[in-house]
Amino acid sequence: MIEMVFAPDDVARVRFAFSPLWEMVSSLRVLSDPSGHALHLPWVHAVRPRLRGLDLAPLRRLVPSWGYIPDFLTPPPEGPLPDLGAELAAVRATPPEVVATELRYMPPDPRRAEMAARPERTLAVVAGLLEEYWAAAVEPYWPRVRDLLEGDVLRRTRALAARGAAGVFGDLHEAVAWRAGTLAIDRRWDFRGTLDGRGLLLVPSAFVWPAVSVMIPPYQPMLCYPPTGVAALWETRRPAGPDGPAAALAALLGRRRAGLLLALATPASTTELAGRLGVTPAAVSQHLGVLRACGLVAGHRLGRRVLYARTPAGDALAAAPGTAAR
Repeated sequence: MIEMVFAPDDVARVRFAFSPLWEMVSSLRVLSDPSGHALHLPWVHAVRPRLRGLDLAPLRRLVPSWGYIPDFLTPPPEGPLPDLGAELAAVRATPPEVVATELRYMPPDPRRAEMAARPERTLAVVAGLLEEYWAAAVEPYWPRVRDLLEGDVLRRTRALAARGAAGVFGDLHEAVAWRAGTLAIDRRWDFRGTLDGRGLLLVPSAFVWPAVSVMIPPYQPMLCYPPTGVAALWETRRPAGPDGPAAALAALLGRRRAGLLLALATPASTTELAGRLGVTPAAVSQHLGVLRACGLVAGHRLGRRVLYARTPAGDALAAAPGTAAR
């Protein structure tokens, strides 16, 4: 069991970020063990043909299906807005002695020993492969994944402001519990300690599902967890028809606007909503304008992007009898 003890002001130092590099590394584990990550099987089937001709063996040696991954492959995200170029630059800047040491933490293997003996070359090969793997396997799906991660950050940031730590950790993951100022995480190893004034970094990750990943002091304390809504990540969703469970809401708002309101059970961008509902982004923007004017949805800016989420009034209307999906 891991127990992170919060000082009185530590909740104020909880912050969020997500990482394209973490998604890549976690997705390699999914490819190594698809049966253990069945939620992502649609993605596995889609990307395998795209990976033909790409030799992933060096990456697979560093990212086993379970157990330790060298820390230089997963540096803590520096800020809330992801920058893959900066993350790969951080990987390339790893001191060679760190690469060699962390490779030797892994189970003995002749190929890993060769990589540890030539750390500069290992860094160059691995960073280059990560770029190729990103282009083939993750980048085509990144807008969908990014919307999911940004939506979770928005949701939990609002929960932190409204209800404090209990609002953030209460439904984070079945292995995570908040108990009287202590964050308990069910893991196979033991730790109990404070955050050493560094706060806690929360990193949502689609591909870490179904588990969580933890980093403890002396490193930046960090908890990587599956975001809300990940179960529907690969679904092709369409609005309910007039005879479906959204019939009452559709009669009030119109079918398209009712579909939008129900689709915003998790925050999303205009582009993501258009993909979910099979309409153009321009049509989505028009309907969102009406829903915003009625006080049912609100836009929240994250960097250059805007995510839309239901307001409390929108939640109440979507959850009314006869409108919520059954």
